[in-house]
Amino acid sequence: MLVACWAGCAPAAGLHAYTEDVPPLNYLEGGIVKGFSTELLRQAAREAGFDLTIEVLPWLRAYAKAKETPGGVLYTVVRTPEREAQFQWVGPIGPRRIYMFRLAERGDIHIGAASDLTRYRNGALAGSAAAGQLQALGLLPDRNLDLGQSDAVDLKKLQLKRVDMVAMLDWAMSWQLRQLKLRPSAVTAAWLLDGKQEYWFALNPATPPEQTARLQAALDKIRADGRLQAIRRRYRDD
Repeated sequence: MLVACWAGCAPAAGLHAYTEDVPPLNYLEGGIVKGFSTELLRQAAREAGFDLTIEVLPWLRAYAKAKETPGGVLYTVVRTPEREAQFQWVGPIGPRRIYMFRLAERGDIHIGAASDLTRYRNGALAGSAAAGQLQALGLLPDRNLDLGQSDAVDLKKLQLKRVDMVAMLDWAMSWQLRQLKLRPSAVTAAWLLDGKQEYWFALNPATPPEQTARLQAALDKIRADGRLQAIRRRYRDD
């Protein structure tokens, strides 16, 4: 079990955050929890006067712990109608966008409608929401849908032209390009597969509303004074 704590002044209350390893939003590096959402939560907690611990767990365990732990916080989470009553919400942190990316040099690929995706070989992370959406559009594994084991593997397949496009979060694509020291201009977003939802911090449903309001006010201040954008630039090059 790996825990990272934010050391600050004596807190009025404590928050216990749970997350998964999904760079660059939240991830472990050298035993330290890092990432855009992690930095944002730390700054918001400090601004609001809360002590904070962060624990990285498999997603289902993180989800359960946040719901059962007083002061629990789950991140980075998509706010959906199904989850609405299960938590209190602070955010939004930012949009959740999944694109179909192609190599910039592949000007021969043209997508005018979702149905056009069936004409190309597309890569997606096995078991991901994007893979499910592509299958719902009629794409078939081993025909026009290649299911990879990681975003890094999918990007490599795109580079080698084993697939024409890959489905990936814009955050993840920016991160993978940075790891390979490639320019953001190396790829182009050919189609927005899913851009309807946003990322939030989800608080334990029993959290006192006053605490939720304080954390929201802190996040709003960080957004207004430019600190949120400064944190974002540390993790994205676009």
